[in-house]
Amino acid sequence: MPTYVYEILDEDGNPGERFEVVELMSDEPLSTHPETGQTVRRVFVPFHVAGKHAPMKTDRNLADDKKLERLGFTKYVKSGDGTYDKVLGEGPKSISK
Repeated sequence: MPTYVYEILDEDGNPGERFEVVELMSDEPLSTHPETGQTVRRVFVPFHVAGKHAPMKTDRNLADDKKLERLGFTKYVKSGDGTYDKVLGEGPKSISK
């Protein structure tokens, strides 16, 4: 069963707190909060797909110095107050303020 996201509508119609409800696809959308009775509306939230460019995979690629250098990146590491030293790639040996 899918999980749907709803948000509470304030008296002036502005969106408020969000909450999730597990419902059948065939169920009618809620119009009131199940506990408080406040007016709610269903919110569209895009799903996340773990693919080639997913943040999880991207972070893993950025941690690999060999891949970064092969792809033509230059990596600097902070070595002092406002100073960065080059670890790999082309460019100046260090960068400072």
